[in-house]
Amino acid sequence: MPRKFLRTAFAAGLGLVAAAAVGIAVQPAQAAATPFKVLAFYDTDSGDPAHNNYVKEALPWFTQTGSQNGFSFESTTDWGRLSGDLSSYKVVMFLDDAPHDSAGRNGFQRYMDNGGAWIGFHVSAYTDNANEWPWYYNTFLGSGNFQTNTWGPTAETLKIEDRNHPSTAGLPATIQSSVSEWYSWSNDLRQNPNIDILASMDQGTFPVGDDPNQQWHSGYYPIMWTNKNYKMLYANFGHNAMNYTTNTGLSSTFASAQQNQWLIQGIVWLGGGTTTTTPPTTPPTQGPISSTTWYQVINKTSGKCVDAKAAGTVNGTAIQQYTCNGTVAQQYQFVPTSGGYLRINNHGNSAQALDVTNVSTADSAPIQTWTYSGGNNQQWQAVAESGGYYHFVNRNSGKCLDTPGASVADGVQLVQYTCNGTGAQSFRLQ
Repeated sequence: MPRKFLRTAFAAGLGLVAAAAVGIAVQPAQAAATPFKVLAFYDTDSGDPAHNNYVKEALPWFTQTGSQNGFSFESTTDWGRLSGDLSSYKVVMFLDDAPHDSAGRNGFQRYMDNGGAWIGFHVSAYTDNANEWPWYYNTFLGSGNFQTNTWGPTAETLKIEDRNHPSTAGLPATIQSSVSEWYSWSNDLRQNPNIDILASMDQGTFPVGDDPNQQWHSGYYPIMWTNKNYKMLYANFGHNAMNYTTNTGLSSTFASAQQNQWLIQGIVWLGGGTTTTTPPTTPPTQGPISSTTWYQVINKTSGKCVDAKAAGTVNGTAIQQYTCNGTVAQQYQFVPTSGGYLRINNHGNSAQALDVTNVSTADSAPIQTWTYSGGNNQQWQAVAESGGYYHFVNRNSGKCLDTPGASVADGVQLVQYTCNGTGAQSFRLQ
């Protein structure tokens, strides 16, 4: 059974997050054929702070993403609107919840039966009594009852099962997810001819979860799917890593560029648009990063600066952490490339950028400087966290810039590592 949580209100924080949703200019992932409206339903008191945290970042992210991709985004906590007239909305979204009363449930079924479109996340499919609303859980979603969950939240490798669906256009055979808790279900969706599984947990990613008592070690686990009889998408993700003591989010559901690409293309498809393979937008940041300013990049755990070893200016210079000293070896410039990504130039030689050695996608691959050539291993996505910190996600691997072992020592070479929300992967710009 999933863990039980105290309910905590967070409505006041929504305005702060929305006000913070400005940042690096990004290119749209694709444009809808004609503008359309999305209406998202959510609860300010979802029962789990990790779900609340996801909703808090989702509201500004979808607002910004919609403005770049041809749809307007509206949200509401009034689930009673499901029983009213939804005809002006091309897409209805459930953010980590579902209607609990018969009027809302009947209204939603009417909307879908009349040609509406829907996307839901994580808890929107959770139930331990599918027969309470059999049309939704058994027919529409097909998943039946919740069966197991992993713990704690982790980023995993997902296998794209249907690469011909509009939502998966341009995606490779496997993608890196963002951090989430993952659910399994009582029904085997592979046996349902109405269900098209779009992505599943890749077999090479096991074990899933980092608690030995709540891990998956084998099996088949669908993560994203659609029902062929409806215009709908379900995504298993939507649970951020959390410090439950301080009620602080430690990860972003929008940290994976390829997962974002699936999400944006899926919404555009639901709204009647067509998709392209242009990379997706970056998550909203807490403030614009100048493309001309030279910044010190300071690690949250160690308080030390990202540094070009021995002030090196040649290809292969190791990028390490070192006590901040104000030299050009510790100054970096963030220059947009495309699709919300950046090259990170070193001031000692601005022709060189932070580079993942040997174009590796493996954990612990070292970071160096190398003459910028446009490689995906030389491009990074700046993902805002709270308190002015960022983590930097590599375009090639989907992994984060990381201080190995959360070291606080001088001279430790930085690496890429699966994004985990720790201070070893958090950096502030000064």
